Amino acid sequence: VCELGRMITQIILENYDDELAKERDKKAYRDKGKRETSIKTVYGEVEYSRRVYRTESEDGKAAYIYLLDQAMQMEKIGLISTNLAEKIALTVTEAPYRVSADVISDTCGQTISHGGVWNLIQQLGERISEEEEYAVQQMEADQAEGKRAVGILFEEMDGVWLRMQDSRHKKAPKQEMKVFTMYEGWDADSPKRSSLVNKKMLAGMEKSGSFHQKREALIEKIYDEIGQRILNGDGGSWIKETYDPETIYQLDRFHIYKEIKKKIRDGVAQDQIREMLEQKKVDEMLEYIQIYADSIESDDAKDKGSEKARELYRYLYNNKEGLLPYQERGIELPEAGEGIVYKNMGVQESQNCTTITLRMKHRRMRWSENGANNMAKALYRKENRELIDTIERYTD
Repeated sequence: VCELGRMITQIILENYDDELAKERDKKAYRDKGKRETSIKTVYGEVEYSRRVYRTESEDGKAAYIYLLDQAMQMEKIGLISTNLAEKIALTVTEAPYRVSADVISDTCGQTISHGGVWNLIQQLGERISEEEEYAVQQMEADQAEGKRAVGILFEEMDGVWLRMQDSRHKKAPKQEMKVFTMYEGWDADSPKRSSLVNKKMLAGMEKSGSFHQKREALIEKIYDEIGQRILNGDGGSWIKETYDPETIYQLDRFHIYKEIKKKIRDGVAQDQIREMLEQKKVDEMLEYIQIYADSIESDDAKDKGSEKARELYRYLYNNKEGLLPYQERGIELPEAGEGIVYKNMGVQESQNCTTITLRMKHRRMRWSENGANNMAKALYRKENRELIDTIERYTD
């Protein structure tokens, strides 16, 4: 049956090429004979012939083109059919390139190498990056497409550190991938109220300025009016680079407790600091940390307890304005929309894990900067349930 499908496809393509040959402007396109090629599909590799034509480019130089490739928009993402490209992308976002190539080769009527799988993801990632850059241009030209209005937009950002490699596949310093999640609240009808409403993500290896431009363009592509924006982060300097000066910033609770446990070795002191934070006694908490740091100071150069306690103090002091959750600041907030409830923020660690970490960390993997960026684009589009639509725009 697969062989029959390949035969039918070959006949269709070659007949289409014949029709284009008859209808072409013969003065502009001189027939230089046929060339063999192939296209990969889920029912095997279809081999066929199509004509190459000599023409002139705009600057008067000789150029050679395939009218069939132009008509079928083959230059979009390569000679791979849409449904095969979808299967490859969905597989490679779950498994390494070599494993994905084996799975596709075992389940489809043709063979594809891990290099072929890698090439598809690179091309797809580059196309998605171009879409992001175009959205930034639209935003800067005041042509954003957003039409939704929302009372509160919750935003969370964090970084995922990846093991890297250079162009010679040698170990390179780790780099941070930036990950962003936005949502309108939590689904009131969900049994555990853990489902996020209208969640969208963005991820990439860009510099902070470029990443924030793309983040803002994504927001403006969806929303026309936002009552209040609330940003949750771990205190990283790049996270605070917000476009909207009215954004409410809060320090992520998970990271606060993580730093307390990491920097304070005494369990009783840890409990005291957490308790004062829960009771909103921010100034007392900071003073307590200072006193604690002084009390355990030692002449022993190897004893880092006091130094680490002071690091905690600086971390909390530098993020003092964000220590209280948004609900506890006495700010009048817009009411939740129908079917939405507001809860404590702090979903980014979970989003990092399910979207990025499970695929891109551990298993002794190392990434080039471009390779990591392109994989991130496919992963976040998949999480946004937009990957298939994206592929269909670039295959035919």
